[in-house]
Amino acid sequence: SLQMNLSSWENMENGTSVEEFILLGFPGTWHFRVCLVVVFALTYSLTLTGNASIIALVWMTKNLHTPMYFFLCNLSFLEIWYTTGVVPKAIGVMLGSSQTISFNVCILQLFFLLSLGSTECFLLSVMAYDRYLAIRYPLRYSSLMSSVLSARLVLSSWLGGFLSVSLLAFLTSRLTFCGPHVINHFLCDIDSCLALSCSDTWPVEMATFLVSIIVVVASCVVTLISYIYIISSILRIQSAHGRKKAFSTCSAHLSVVTIWYGSTMFLYVKPSAQNSLDLNKLMNIFNTVVTPLLNPFIYTLRNKEVKQALGQAFTFQ
Repeated sequence: SLQMNLSSWENMENGTSVEEFILLGFPGTWHFRVCLVVVFALTYSLTLTGNASIIALVWMTKNLHTPMYFFLCNLSFLEIWYTTGVVPKAIGVMLGSSQTISFNVCILQLFFLLSLGSTECFLLSVMAYDRYLAIRYPLRYSSLMSSVLSARLVLSSWLGGFLSVSLLAFLTSRLTFCGPHVINHFLCDIDSCLALSCSDTWPVEMATFLVSIIVVVASCVVTLISYIYIISSILRIQSAHGRKKAFSTCSAHLSVVTIWYGSTMFLYVKPSAQNSLDLNKLMNIFNTVVTPLLNPFIYTLRNKEVKQALGQAFTFQ
């Protein structure tokens, strides 16, 4: 016991002793894991196809060359990379062919996923603000939301998303890991890393909480305020047809916002990491695998212009 304590103390003095982790994935029978692989692979294929189709459709349809669809293209582009950062590795983990992940790659995956998630929060709030301008000031919308402003808002969302997570990823990379090196997850996330660290994790937990407040809660508040003004503007429209048309322009975005913020707040907006890792694993599936699949289909089903463009594309073919 004394020898083990001395070994752990030496590891902490020397810094990170664990050079790679083993991702546990989903323990169970082989048939169960194969079924999960099929589901993940099918979901991933549909996600790539759906989001790439939206980008191509907007690119080829001049009627869709507006700020709203420019934001949507950026969201679809983000979703492609967000799910790509998770699913291929998760499939390898479940098949048992790629369960190990180096410490550096683990930190890189954590940084990549959190940065894209933060960018999505900013993009969704920007899209809510865009819908607010379109419904509240329909006659002045084109001058208020110019192509230059929309490009700046998108660039700010991407830069803000990646910069906001940089310090958090750096602090996580400075944690000491003395063993065990088995992560009860199919990806590297903050809670799993904190659970394995043998050093003081309070600074990382506090940084995670503060970043979550700044990114998730602040962007959610902007989105909420935008929708309060949107709903009040819709209610002031005299005709029922006008109210229905106005609501149809933001119903898809509202659905995506509800799904995204619900799962994201559960995962990250908390003062401590002491939640059930198994429950976090399930929520991560919804957040990183299911949501990127739902977004393109929600926008297709609830957006009249996208459906018309799709119909024209298939008719042309």
